[in-house]
Amino acid sequence: MPLTRQQKAYLYAGAAVLLWSTVASAFKLSLRHFTPLQLLLWADVASVFCLAAILAVSGKFRLLWTYSGQDLLRAAGLGILNPFLYYIILFAAYDLLPAQEAQPLNYTWAITLSLLAVPLLKQPIGGRELAAIFISYLGVVVISTRGDLLAMQFSNGPGVAMALGSTVVWALYWICSTRDHHDPVTGLFLNFLFALPIIAITCAVFSDPRPSSVYGLMGAAYVGVFEMGITFVLWLNAMKLTSSTSRVSTLIFFSPFLSLVFIHLLVGEMIRTSTIAGLVLIVAGSLIQQTSATKTTH
Repeated sequence: MPLTRQQKAYLYAGAAVLLWSTVASAFKLSLRHFTPLQLLLWADVASVFCLAAILAVSGKFRLLWTYSGQDLLRAAGLGILNPFLYYIILFAAYDLLPAQEAQPLNYTWAITLSLLAVPLLKQPIGGRELAAIFISYLGVVVISTRGDLLAMQFSNGPGVAMALGSTVVWALYWICSTRDHHDPVTGLFLNFLFALPIIAITCAVFSDPRPSSVYGLMGAAYVGVFEMGITFVLWLNAMKLTSSTSRVSTLIFFSPFLSLVFIHLLVGEMIRTSTIAGLVLIVAGSLIQQTSATKTTH
């Protein structure tokens, strides 16, 4: 019995959520062997090959010829935001923090997006959005202080700042990308392709582009294929097939909790109660923000 469109949408979305749930562990394990810049360089190489293969199989390479010179400049500029700046900051955060802290803090990107949409997209902010922001950032404080709110001593100040800073870069990238009407997979391929020489030069200056570990290289390949490449395409397919975007997009809220399971099993971190409590607050805030945004668009 063939699957319906909605069943296929759930299948694609479930696969994307499962793969996204593993990447925090992959980041942390890879950073045991690579510097953040080495990880970014080789993950970007893997991602470019992965996205090129996807474009070839789907027959979308021809879409590259529809880009004007101005479009290519915009794609290069977006490549500076993502993957260059975004992943440099994110990997540095994972290098400084336990994965169970970095992953939920990075998950606040949706709240950061709603904040930046006020000045950049001139979108109003209401009471529900303000409540969502307060609840999510209360979760940030719970995780960052490891539950000791009264002392207000962050476990690692620079690491927390970088994890939250990465959400600003990602939100800016997302806002700028909404103005690009080209195919999203083609656009992502160009972003990662144009960023590659910049990443390589930066790595040569501040680190060492030569892979020093086969385990690090394997981890970078995994990150490049599943965090930066194929998972994005799976999620796009789910969005195209579903009859209810809100039902499918809600599945993404399972990802950070599944991620904690993988972090415990693969990385070996003992998951703290404060991490779970903080993550619940962050997800609750994101859910409130999402339902508020859905009501606004109807």
